[in-house]
Amino acid sequence: MDVFVFGICGGSGAGKTTLTRRLVPRLGPGEVSVLAFDAYYRDLSHLSFAERRAGNFDHPDSLDGELFLQHLDALKQGIDVDVPVYDFSTHTMTGHFERVEAAPLLLVEGILLLAFEEVAERLDYSIFMDVPEDVRLHRRIHRDVTERGRPEDHVRRQFAATVAPMHDAYVQPSGHRADRVVTGDASDEFVDELMAMLAPGMAAAPAG
Repeated sequence: MDVFVFGICGGSGAGKTTLTRRLVPRLGPGEVSVLAFDAYYRDLSHLSFAERRAGNFDHPDSLDGELFLQHLDALKQGIDVDVPVYDFSTHTMTGHFERVEAAPLLLVEGILLLAFEEVAERLDYSIFMDVPEDVRLHRRIHRDVTERGRPEDHVRRQFAATVAPMHDAYVQPSGHRADRVVTGDASDEFVDELMAMLAPGMAAAPAG
């Protein structure tokens, strides 16, 4: 299988997952697979819950880059992988796995995607979504409160203590490795442009 790997990078709340969800239905079943770097956080079950909450989840060391690379390489070779299911509410592995089936197009997304040189080298094309910090914070609060059951004050403290500093130290500087930097949210026109590149002839296809 000749697999094309497309990377979507950007800070927390930049719109990576939203863009992925807009592209996948238009690309069609069997044509695309998705690999999220966020699924590869290291298991912290050996720590107390208080210690887990205090962790720095925005530093590259928080991710199992070695396993991610193994799975990325396998999918590039047309081999299915079993991705670990991570529980963001408890910061632990659930012990369950989700099968990601290889497809001609592999969408890879993550905050620190381009901060890992070995990952960046494996991407055929990548974009960096550059979104203002206040917008990213607002989206982070909404996601963590509604989807991950975290108190808003904790989300704000975590953003100030680790998310913003790690963004400045690792995420934003990695943007130079992207083939293209996208400022602000991805417009409909940009999504159509990506479709024309990723699946020629489908750019005008209706979403859904």
